[in-house]
Amino acid sequence: MSAPRVGVFGLLGSGNLGNDGSLEAVLGHLRAEHPEAVVDALCGGPEVVTARYGIPATRLHWYRGEYRTASRAGAIAAKALGKVVDAFRTAAWVRRHDVVIVPGMGVLEATLPLRPWGFPYSLFLLCATGRLLRTRVALVGVGAAEIGDRATRALVRRSARLAAYRSYRDDLSRDAMRAMGVDTARDEVYPDLAFALPAPEPSAPPDGPPGLVCVGVMDFHGGNDDRARAGEIHRRYLDGTTRFVRTLVEDGRPVRLLTGDKCDAPVVAAILDAVDSPLVTAAEAASLADLMKETAAAGTVVATRYHNLVCALKAGTPTLALSYAAKSDALMAGMGLGAYCHPAREVDADRLLEQFRELEKRSAELRRTLAERNQVAARRLQHQFTALTTALFPATAHAPRETP
Repeated sequence: MSAPRVGVFGLLGSGNLGNDGSLEAVLGHLRAEHPEAVVDALCGGPEVVTARYGIPATRLHWYRGEYRTASRAGAIAAKALGKVVDAFRTAAWVRRHDVVIVPGMGVLEATLPLRPWGFPYSLFLLCATGRLLRTRVALVGVGAAEIGDRATRALVRRSARLAAYRSYRDDLSRDAMRAMGVDTARDEVYPDLAFALPAPEPSAPPDGPPGLVCVGVMDFHGGNDDRARAGEIHRRYLDGTTRFVRTLVEDGRPVRLLTGDKCDAPVVAAILDAVDSPLVTAAEAASLADLMKETAAAGTVVATRYHNLVCALKAGTPTLALSYAAKSDALMAGMGLGAYCHPAREVDADRLLEQFRELEKRSAELRRTLAERNQVAARRLQHQFTALTTALFPATAHAPRETP
C-alpha cells in the first residue's frame, strides 16, 4: 500500500502565530501516528512553513499582491486574473493528494475584516475541487461565526457543505454553521488544537507581592461589520489598554507586551512610546511555544488575541480576556474563567483594573481550576485525533501499532 499523500492548507506562515500553532499540532499528530504520510502545504507563507516545519510548500495565491488594496487598473486586472489562475492551481494541487487538512484557524468566521474574494474564495476552491476530484478535505477544529455579508456567507456555507469532515473548536462555531444552513448532526466539538501542543515547564506561583503581568495586544479595528467606525474602535482600544499599562507601571509592576501577529507591532510601539518606562518591555515570540513560555513566567495575563488567551490558559496562568468576539468568551467560560472578560471595543481602564485585581486575589484557586481543565482538554483532543484517523485514514484506523 502506498504512503498517504496529505496536504495542509491555510494562511500558514503568514505571521499569525495561532494559525501556525494549529499547523504544528496537526503535524505532530501526523508524525506520531502516520509517519509514512507524505505531507506538503498550500499556504500564505511557503518559505516560512518549509524552513520552520520541514515540509514542501506552495504559495496559496498566484498574484503576489493579493492582500494589498488594488486601486490602479493594472492591479485590479492582475488580481482578477489571479482568481482565475488560482482555480486551476488549487485543482492541480488538490489532485496530488489523498487528504487535505485545514488545521484549526477561524476559517468559517468573519470576526475580523474580511473580503469574500480573499480567503473565503480560496477555501471554496479547495473544498469544491476536493469534492470534484474525490480528495477528502477535512476542516479540523475550526472556528466559525454567523456571517452577515451575503457573498462571504454563501462561500463559507458552501465550503463547509463540501468538506468531507468537520469539527469545531467550540459549541458556538457548530451552532453558527447550523444557523447558516449546514447539517452539523455528525460534527463534533473539541478544544482548540493549540491545547495539543507541549505545555511549558510549570512555574511556581509568585510569592510575596504580585509579579510580572503579560499584556497581549492586537491591531484591533473591530470586525467585518464595523468598517465604518474602525478608526474609533481602534483609538478606544489603544487608549484604554495604554491607560491600563500605565497604571500598572505606576504601581511598580513590570509589564511584558505580547503579540500574536506581525501586524500588531505598531500597537506595541505606540504603548512603549506613550508609557516610556523601563518596566515595560516587548517579547519577540516566534511561535506559540514562545508565547506559552512568556505567559508561564507571568503572575497574570491580560490579552486580546484568541491564541494569546489559549497560550496563557494552557500555561495555567490566571488570565483576563479583552474579548473581541464570542469565541473568546466561550474559551474563557470553558476554562472556568468566564467572569474575567472585558469588551475590546469599549475598554474601560478603571473597570479593567477592578477585574484584574479581583483575578489576582483568586490566583491560587484559578490555577487549580486551569490545571483540571487542561487535563480535560488533553483527553478530548486525543479523541479528536482518533476521530480524524478514522475519518481520513480508514485503512490504518484499526491497525495495531508496532512497538519497538
